[in-house]
Amino acid sequence: MALQNNDVENPLFERIRGYAEKNLSKSRYEHSMRTAQTAAELCRLYGLPDSLGWISGIAHDICKEIPADKMIALAKRDGNVISQLELDKPALLHGRAAAIKVQDEFGISDKNIIDAIANHTLGAVGLCDLGKILFVADKIEPGRPQSTEEYRKNLYSKSLNGITLAVLDENIEYLKSKGKTAAPVSIEFAEQLRNL
Repeated sequence: MALQNNDVENPLFERIRGYAEKNLSKSRYEHSMRTAQTAAELCRLYGLPDSLGWISGIAHDICKEIPADKMIALAKRDGNVISQLELDKPALLHGRAAAIKVQDEFGISDKNIIDAIANHTLGAVGLCDLGKILFVADKIEPGRPQSTEEYRKNLYSKSLNGITLAVLDENIEYLKSKGKTAAPVSIEFAEQLRNL
């Protein structure tokens, strides 16, 4: 299905939105809608069609609440190794599972949408621009406690790599404050962004 740059009137967005509303808890669905809106705003800011933000944002968590065994089974189909960290905490696979789901259920073949959804949780070295946008949108949508209008305005003044690194560094620091270590892929992603 071709994507159109006409905001939420996109029929593909509507199909995924309906699926998300039916299959997610109210709070997860509302988070997904705010993430989609934020991703669309960021797409406009950084020169991508906002339809890409709406689609990837509404779809990013569609597998967040499925059972762990189904999440693992879906994620295995992407052909990438499942790390020990992901096996220990299968919820980390919800993006990879959702990337398979959007291909199966909604016929999405756009590599950038698939990669963005698959990597929105931990990030990835070499992540495409849409992937960076979705990664950021998921973590700064207005429902997040730290995400005041002033906070977002400050971030929106940065380059795409700058905003992605700022949000990633904040996430890594948050994990440290909780006595946890960020995933190796997140640390590698931060290093790559620092060197761009």
